[in-house]
Amino acid sequence: MSTAQRSDAHLASWNDTPTRQALVDYVDGAVQEGGAQYVPLSERIAVFDNDGTLWCEKPMPPELGFVLQRLAEMAEQDPSLRTRQPWQAAREKDYAWLGGVLTKHYHGDDSDVKVLLGGILQAFATVSVDTYAELAERFLLTTHHPTLGRRLRDCAYLPMVELLHYLEANGFTTYIASGGDRDFMRPVTSEIYGIPAERVIGSSAGLRYQEDDSGGSLVYQAEMDVFDDGPMKPVRIWSRTGQRPVIAGGNSNGDIPMLQYAGLPSRPGLRMLILHDDEEREFSYTSGAETSLERARAQDWTVVSVKNDWATVFAEL
Repeated sequence: MSTAQRSDAHLASWNDTPTRQALVDYVDGAVQEGGAQYVPLSERIAVFDNDGTLWCEKPMPPELGFVLQRLAEMAEQDPSLRTRQPWQAAREKDYAWLGGVLTKHYHGDDSDVKVLLGGILQAFATVSVDTYAELAERFLLTTHHPTLGRRLRDCAYLPMVELLHYLEANGFTTYIASGGDRDFMRPVTSEIYGIPAERVIGSSAGLRYQEDDSGGSLVYQAEMDVFDDGPMKPVRIWSRTGQRPVIAGGNSNGDIPMLQYAGLPSRPGLRMLILHDDEEREFSYTSGAETSLERARAQDWTVVSVKNDWATVFAEL
């Protein structure tokens, strides 16, 4: 079966646009042994952001909803937390403050991110990785998106899931490289995307080993291990894969270093930027992506329009 036939089979939710053709042309070139764009099998590494790239991140990333639920519970139990951020925002459902945290971060101001991370780290300190995984999976499987009428687990973008499968069918190894918490994503990435836990790169809290009667446990500490965003993304990708990726996909200013890192002068990369411009089927926004869109225009990255390039946004339920 030719690569073109595989694209027809795998990319059914993509409209027949120049963007789709650019993706197929790149993969065609990468698999043609002896061709100018050929990429050896061992070097076919593709990395993708998660929030806003592989699944819906509005009105807030699913992980943030998970954390806020825990922070609100803490504030109910301890009144002294009710006037402190981020517990106050969690308890009062102050989505304006919470949304502003991410917007400020993507514009280079991490003052509120540090406040939010401090709360997150305290929320799950001393919790074991196994318990956390169970809580995260249950949250994604049972919690519904506030406006889309589907479980959070079902808010993955179908065209991107198809793209991941298409790349795998053509010998690429796919990774998630997200600013989101690695351990929040891991319980569901294999089922949703076909990406196993060991290929999920993300932010993480510090861990320590704790002896117990069941052979010991790993528990979270109230300190950050790494915040996997911006310039840290290429560092973490290299640390995990030992290679420079040839394909990278993102949707925000925090993904710029990862996108720039894809490919080499002697082996052009495919840099994809998701443009959220479909208010009817999903959301329309560019906040936090202004610089990445400018870079995409200046450096001829492949911009994927949700409105124009995707025939379907989410899988039918």
